Amino acid sequence: MQAWRVRTPGEPREAMRLEEVPEPVPGEGEVRLRVLAANVNFPDALLVRGQYQIKPPLPFTPGVEICGQTEDGRRVIATPSLPHGGFAEYVTAPVRALLPAPDTLDDAEAAALHIGYQTGWFGLHRRARLRAGETLLVHAAAGGFCISSVQLGKAAGATVIGVVGGKAKARTAEELGCDLVIDRSAEEIAPRVKEFTGGRGADVVYDPVGGDAYTASAKCVAFEGRIVVVGFASGTIPAPALNHALVKNYSVLGLHWGLYAAKDPAAILACHTELTRLAAEGAVKPLVSERVPLAAAADAVQRLADGTTTGRLVVVPDPDGAAR
Repeated sequence: MQAWRVRTPGEPREAMRLEEVPEPVPGEGEVRLRVLAANVNFPDALLVRGQYQIKPPLPFTPGVEICGQTEDGRRVIATPSLPHGGFAEYVTAPVRALLPAPDTLDDAEAAALHIGYQTGWFGLHRRARLRAGETLLVHAAAGGFCISSVQLGKAAGATVIGVVGGKAKARTAEELGCDLVIDRSAEEIAPRVKEFTGGRGADVVYDPVGGDAYTASAKCVAFEGRIVVVGFASGTIPAPALNHALVKNYSVLGLHWGLYAAKDPAAILACHTELTRLAAEGAVKPLVSERVPLAAAADAVQRLADGTTTGRLVVVPDPDGAAR
């Protein structure tokens, strides 16, 4: 089969090589899946660069979430078992972690429903306890990872402020239904949030960026607000001033979604059931901006790493096959 492999960490276009390799053999408790679609995630770029907290043995195939097909023909959502990641024709995955792909979504959309939407749901509902009528601020709102939080916030009855970088991404955020879009390349975040909320600020902030985004969040979070720290896509890990959190009475909440697989796997299944319901109602739907062939996977990961993409890039190994 064909699979992208990384032998030496580096930038995706240089480090990823498309090779002919044997099909992976499932271990105990695993199943082999035919890859119908593999979503491109920021952790894939970090894995290729050698900067992710998990470092699979070399050589490895990146690709952390897929929609796949079992040998008996079922469509499932899975997180492949590294080093056999999703940018390949076949993967292995733990049987206990397989989730049914929603019938209302095609393969590419189903592949993109998992990590980003699960992280958004746990961040907004489990950690921040977002309530209807509250104001939600989402950083990188037009990026594939955070579009989920915009949609989930709207589905929960929140007023959503989307922060983006550039006019094209601002248009996407507007089309997603953001009540206010702030282009951080053209205006300051905190004053616009304060103006829009009548001085109150944002009740919940969803921050996968860190760095300057976190600094701006702390300036405009509301009384008893909650800042959910999801990641550091900017490359800068902020050092929160806890005295500031004390005097403004807000909370800083960490979210590592992957921990739930080990500590509370039932919560992941319950979340997927809720996401499936929302997808069936049309309240959430992954925005797949491009479906790319397997041969273009390295370029897709590089573009995501460079921050030039809007919506989701999804690798479809066999666009002319049986995949829907």
